[in-house]
Amino acid sequence: MLQCSKGRGMLRAFMLYELHDLQRRWLRPFAGLARVQADLLRRAPAGLGRPAAAGWELLRRITKDHPRPAFGIESVEAHGQTVAVREEVVVRTPWCRLVRFARHSDDLQVGARLARDPRVLLCAPLSGHFATLLRDTVRSLAADHDVYVTDWSDAREVPLADGFFGLDDYVLHLERFLRALGPARTHMIAVCQPAVPALAAVARMASAGQETPATLVLMGGPIDGRINPTQVNRLASERPLVWFEQNLIHRVPAGFPGEGRRVYPGFLQLAAFVSMNPGRHFAAYRNYWLDRVRGRDEQAAAHERFYDEYNAVLDMDALYYLETVRLVFQEHALARGTWWVAGEPVHPGDIRDTAVLTVEGAEDDITGAGQTHAALGLCSGVREADKQRLTVEGAGHYGIFSGARWRGSIYPAVREFVRAHDRITTRGQLT
Repeated sequence: MLQCSKGRGMLRAFMLYELHDLQRRWLRPFAGLARVQADLLRRAPAGLGRPAAAGWELLRRITKDHPRPAFGIESVEAHGQTVAVREEVVVRTPWCRLVRFARHSDDLQVGARLARDPRVLLCAPLSGHFATLLRDTVRSLAADHDVYVTDWSDAREVPLADGFFGLDDYVLHLERFLRALGPARTHMIAVCQPAVPALAAVARMASAGQETPATLVLMGGPIDGRINPTQVNRLASERPLVWFEQNLIHRVPAGFPGEGRRVYPGFLQLAAFVSMNPGRHFAAYRNYWLDRVRGRDEQAAAHERFYDEYNAVLDMDALYYLETVRLVFQEHALARGTWWVAGEPVHPGDIRDTAVLTVEGAEDDITGAGQTHAALGLCSGVREADKQRLTVEGAGHYGIFSGARWRGSIYPAVREFVRAHDRITTRGQLT
């Protein structure tokens, strides 16, 4: 009976993903038809064709595929000049590309200033969306920093021959990237979920007597989910881990490089995101239709840019997803001092030479108030003068790293914190 039950579970694990994939393939012709119809109707007189064209545009938006977006950052303003930006892959593993946003200028003086800018390792979340979710973050940082970003792989694109990926592997990847960049001259910024493995990586390097980054900036991350738990924290803690494994883990179907891999599918994560605020998303699509009818193309284009990013999701390896649920949201292992990575304990109190800034949004409904600031208490070995906390009124979870509040108040504070503790700027030499 146990074997039969296991067999049914495996069949279900394949079937749901296969049905989803079949649905997407079936809808593609409708998306193409909707695009053609919308183009034709837009040429009709405004009073006759515009509402129908808007309807076809809406249908296309609902039925189209959303592939991995591009960062699309080709230039930034730096040191009073527009400089070209080129993406360069510095380190590559089956699970991640470390991408540098290399800036170039033909002006020798500007080029010299670019070379002296602080180096930043930006840790992107591995929680459903691609690293391009941090496009606004990267664009801001690249004006004043040499930026490197962790661009995580979609698990369905990773063959089974490349093994599995767990939370330990995330930590070990960050350690590898820090060593590749030179930790003493690097500043680490972790947005949302990677705040936990980023703090662990720095702690492990400190415990081993290795150099650690000049600063660690943790933004909206669940360092201690016991503090002011949100709906996300409650959902993760109210059910046993076996529930998540039985209901949310599925196998990648045929047709993908990762065929047979157990994953938490991106389409389920997207459904979870939408279910948190269904009314808001319904209103957004309704307003999109109205904007198209009324000829408000700029507003409609903004909607398209947002949802092209929001609807583009990736699969996570089952091991990584389940370990994150258990260690971060159920056991709170980092905050309780019970987390071991690669056979060694994680002791944030061993960090001495890394300044720490924590950033929270006062309106964050994903990471509760105080959850990120808890890192400052865990980093007991860091001087109080090298610790700083920032709570931003009116900022929600995404507003911490994107949008007007990020650009207007949060980024300037991050930039000043990095500059104040940069070992090249403050000492006038390479460390």
